[in-house]
Amino acid sequence: MTQSSTAHTPAQEQARAQFTVPAQHPMVTVLGSGDSLLRVIEKAFPAADIHVRGNEISAVGDPKDVALISRVFDEMMLVLRTGQPMTEDAVERSIAMLKASDNGESDGQETPAEVLTQNILSSRGRTIRPKTLNQKRYVDAIDKHTIVFGIGPAGTGKTYLAMAKAVQALQSKQVNRIILTRPAVEAGERLGFLPGTLYEKIDPYLRPLYDALHDMLDPDSIPRLMAAGTIEVAPLAYMRGRTLNDAFIILDEAQNTSPEQMKMFLTRLGFESKIVITGDVTQVDLPDGTKSGLRQVQDILEGVEDVHFSRLSSQDVVRHKLVGRIVDAYEKYDTTHGTQNGAHKSRGKSGHKGK
Repeated sequence: MTQSSTAHTPAQEQARAQFTVPAQHPMVTVLGSGDSLLRVIEKAFPAADIHVRGNEISAVGDPKDVALISRVFDEMMLVLRTGQPMTEDAVERSIAMLKASDNGESDGQETPAEVLTQNILSSRGRTIRPKTLNQKRYVDAIDKHTIVFGIGPAGTGKTYLAMAKAVQALQSKQVNRIILTRPAVEAGERLGFLPGTLYEKIDPYLRPLYDALHDMLDPDSIPRLMAAGTIEVAPLAYMRGRTLNDAFIILDEAQNTSPEQMKMFLTRLGFESKIVITGDVTQVDLPDGTKSGLRQVQDILEGVEDVHFSRLSSQDVVRHKLVGRIVDAYEKYDTTHGTQNGAHKSRGKSGHKGK
């Protein structure tokens, strides 16, 4: 997109910018079906007037708003040039990134276009890529470091992106196998009361890991890869006593590890391997009095060379928008009432429930 003219009106403290959309880009790709993308931008900058005539777009308003609107359209055009379509969600995230950079809340090293066009893995007609700045930095950290911790609330893509990087590493022969593991701690339930063998009891608990695999690999190939040991999905207890070489290892739900389990897992690291540990320290399901290994390890390993902590927030939630608001609401409640997960911290999960 080219900015054909910009004018300032000092008396009214307003600025005007006009852009021309290149002919090779149909206006519907820029404005969205039924002008849906344009409405997202108008909602984000309610004080500015944005008008469209043919392939010309003009914006009038506060100089700061007009400058940001110009950058939004520039970033959109950079994404569209890659052949990737823009969505309402992508426009919203682009605006959020640009505003954060403009307000000094972000260092602004990466542009929205760089974030939104970084492909991790293509599978069965869809491409997996980061959707937020923190997600991109998390993915980049996995490339640069041997051990990476992805810590953040539900829906921030911690495990999903790690698994995409694992599959990418396997396909590019950087590793010979993928190992996916979780601590066998139940969220308010007890596996012992479920019918069946130990494997049948554990299998449903590991199901989310299988589901992610099915998104990234041909489902028909997964049983074959598992039978050959190329992909292993197992409870954390099965890791004890092993040395894991030439592997991409993911520990999911790490907030439910004890300090002893966390140390045991970290010391499984072998040659030419990579570890990604994911978890949400606000959703600990450990018995009363048991400290979370994920909470403790941040104090122990912060600053250690080749170990990186990526922290994601409600702003990185890529599920339904309401999930991010729910995460924020719970965090506000816990801060106000001195609780954790709605329970008083001093009395653990069995303590008095906040109302």
